Amino acid sequence: MRRRFSASIRYATAMLALCAAVPAILPPPAHAEASAELKAEVAAAVEAQRKEVQVMVDQIYSYGEPGFQEVRTSEYLTGILEQHGFTVERGVAGIPTAFTASWGEGGPKVALGSDIDQLLGLSQMPGTAEVKPMVEGAPGPGEGHNSGMPAIVAAAIAIKQVMERHDLPGRLMVWPGVAEELLATKAYYVRAGLFRDVDASIFVHVGDRFTTAWGDMGLNALVSVEYTFAGKPAHAAGMPWSGRSALDAATAMDVMWNLRREHLPLTQRSHSIITEGGRQPNIVPDKVSAWYFFREKDFASLRALYETGNIIADAAALGTGTSVSRRVLGYAAPNYGNRPLAEAAYVNIAAVGMPEWSAADQAFTARVQQNNGLTVEPLRKEVTPLSTPETRGPGLGGGSDDIGDIMWTVPTITISYPSNIPNVIYHNQLAAMAMATPIAHKGAVQGAKAVAMTVLDIMTTPQLVRDAKAFFNDVQGAEQTYDPLIGPEDQPAIHLNADAMRDYRPLMEPFYYDSSRYGSYLEQLGIDYEAAGK
Repeated sequence: MRRRFSASIRYATAMLALCAAVPAILPPPAHAEASAELKAEVAAAVEAQRKEVQVMVDQIYSYGEPGFQEVRTSEYLTGILEQHGFTVERGVAGIPTAFTASWGEGGPKVALGSDIDQLLGLSQMPGTAEVKPMVEGAPGPGEGHNSGMPAIVAAAIAIKQVMERHDLPGRLMVWPGVAEELLATKAYYVRAGLFRDVDASIFVHVGDRFTTAWGDMGLNALVSVEYTFAGKPAHAAGMPWSGRSALDAATAMDVMWNLRREHLPLTQRSHSIITEGGRQPNIVPDKVSAWYFFREKDFASLRALYETGNIIADAAALGTGTSVSRRVLGYAAPNYGNRPLAEAAYVNIAAVGMPEWSAADQAFTARVQQNNGLTVEPLRKEVTPLSTPETRGPGLGGGSDDIGDIMWTVPTITISYPSNIPNVIYHNQLAAMAMATPIAHKGAVQGAKAVAMTVLDIMTTPQLVRDAKAFFNDVQGAEQTYDPLIGPEDQPAIHLNADAMRDYRPLMEPFYYDSSRYGSYLEQLGIDYEAAGK
């Protein structure tokens, strides 16, 4: 304890000097900010949790839970937050693994969140530079979502300690992104009113850079919809004329949609799978379901794309003598960062700086890249410049993130923190290799410091809150209006991934991290990190 306390004092002293030097390095923000003393204190409070962050990152990695099945992860995080004096409400918005953890009174209310779901089929032994599943076919952290909530929880605990010590008014609400990879919950959070009285929101996401952004971030809006075709069964050889094939209808929709792609804007993205394709070949399939993701750059364009999909589904049913119904499984609004919040956060990101990477960190990074045909690039040593509409340029579409729904509800930013390796392929085991190593641990700690310092800016600077809301209403609100495609009867698809976890959880449980016996997950798995990069 004495060594940790002394290290925290030294760190606080260094942060005071660094924070004082920031105005000489960067242009001053357009608003006042929390004092350098408060920021150094909250950064030291995060630093004091470095071990706890490592344990949280490793523990959630080991659970490997996909969307809507984050049962152990949710229980684990809420237990930690309750131990530190947060009031937890579980099962919010009708989602069993969702929760809010609240603390404080008076002053601004700030929401802090990150995603907690992992991905099907991406089980991976951490600290290993080749694809090596722990459990073949099981889910795993192929996006690195095991690291975000540890950063948020550490930041929230540090903020609470400093606010209590200085009797600062303000409120915190910690929340998890459930089933983000399915784009399936945040629109329901908004509909349930979870952010109704929130003044500002900070979200974090794993990456290999340390930065934030404002304005239209180029991520597409998305609607996730399952079409179910109903036909008539019959003997496929003896009496095929008596049947009406739901599989033919799903196939016809797929063909027509692919023909239509040539005549759609370049910004659209669309992809599908058949989730139920019939029982056996000699029975004309009477029930077939196809799951589509439709993505477009803005609300109006997405609505038009969705209507095109519905027309084609109806046409496929009409042409095959079947019927079709549809169910919205998820939705994501386009992403739009708040400028005043982003500029305030970036000052703190620059003050915190990148982690101090070891020779082993750099060697492991190079080994992962070389072994898997990736561009070899070392872990970054400098923060990435603030991303703006001018520096990004026009976007041509691509991925989606349902943090967009919150961004169109309250002033919000996403901070990208450096817990992964440059040039890895996401939604792939390559993105999991570093996510229970010191690389992930160090990046999460730096991200937590930037979050905590920015929250203190918000709590102590009324002008920042006013500026953020003015930008949200007058600039962002002048461009588009929030127009979600979930209706009042649509409900969260909490059934998804239940079958997978029923089968895989018993096989995964022997690999859960036991922090009471092992100093790290790599130690438990018998992995020599120092040798992994050789």
